[in-house]
This record gives sequence, C-alpha cells and structure tokens, in this order.
Amino acid sequence: METINSIPSDILKLQKKLCEYEVDSRNYKKYKKILTKHIKQHAMKRRVNSNIRTIETIQELEKSTDLF
Repeated sequence: METINSIPSDILKLQKKLCEYEVDSRNYKKYKKILTKHIKQHAMKRRVNSNIRTIETIQELEKSTDLF
C-alpha cells in the first residue's frame, strides 16, 4: 500500500497554462473548465482507492479474527 499525495503532472501543466491567460478571456475559461474536470477526476480516483484499501483492511481483520 503506497500513499501518494502529490499533485499529478497534468494538473500542474494546466495550472501553469491557466496563468498565462487573462482572467475571463475565452482561453482562460476553456482551461479552467478542463482543469476542473481533471481535479474532479483525480479526487474521485483517490476516494475509490481509499475505499478499496478500507475494504481490504476489513477483510484482513475478518480473516485474522476467524483464526481465533
């Protein structure tokens, strides 16, 4: 089980690109929308992985209690 709390490179690239544009410009809005989608997707992956680890831990505990 490895825990990675770093920000993915694609999100960092989008943030850097977003800084290049003026606020409320057409490209700024476009990149902001793309960045929002990537952040939501990243958060969802982290939640799913966390839930999987929790389920695995519970299963391991159940196996260990069955031995006694």
